[in-house]
Amino acid sequence: MNRKKIYLVRHGQTDFNLKGVVQGSGINADINETGRKQAALFFEAYKDVPFDQLYHTALIRTKQSIQGFLDLGIPVETLPELNEISWGDYEGTPMTPDESQYYEHMLGQWKLGNLDYAIAGGESPNIVAARMIKGIEKIINGPGETILVCMHGRAMRIFLSLIMKHDLRHMDNYEHQNLCLYLLEEKENGEYEILKRNDVSHLKA
Repeated sequence: MNRKKIYLVRHGQTDFNLKGVVQGSGINADINETGRKQAALFFEAYKDVPFDQLYHTALIRTKQSIQGFLDLGIPVETLPELNEISWGDYEGTPMTPDESQYYEHMLGQWKLGNLDYAIAGGESPNIVAARMIKGIEKIINGPGETILVCMHGRAMRIFLSLIMKHDLRHMDNYEHQNLCLYLLEEKENGEYEILKRNDVSHLKA
C-alpha cells in the first residue's frame, strides 16, 4: 500500500481574524484581500504538487483558500466534520480584556484535562474530536495518496493531536497562522510524522 502525504493548511485571513473578533463554526465569513493574496501565494508555491484529492470544510473561507487548486479540476469533497469549533455565545464578539480572561480560563481547563469544558453554547474539545475522528477516517481511507486539506485554527490543533495520537491537553503545541502549512507523511507502521510545521515560507514570496 502506498503511504499518504497530507498537506494541511489553515484558511486565509478574514476580517474577523484581522479585527480580533471571535470566529467559529457559526461565522461563515469570506477571506479578505489579504486572505486572497495568501491563497494566491500558497497556490503559486504548491501548484505543481500532484494532488490527488482536495478536502475543505463546510465554511466558505476554507474553499476560497484553495480555489486555485479547485480550478485545476482536482477531485474535491466537503467535510463538515472538519468544521471549526463552535464558540457558542461568543461568536462574533470582539476579544475584550474580559473575554480574553474567560478564554484563558477555558484554555487552562483544557490543559488540566477538563476536555468536556465548553464556552456557553459552544463545543468542547471532546465533542469536536468525536466528529473530527470521522473526518480523519474519511481522508485516510479515501482516494489518493497526495492530499490537500484546508481547515481552521482550533480544529487544526485537534486534528493534529488526533492524527499524531497526542493528548488533547497539549493541542496548543500545534501553533498556526493564516494559510500556514503542516505537511504530514504516513510511515510504514501507519503512523504519521510532521515534515513541515506551521510553515509560512510560501507567504514570503
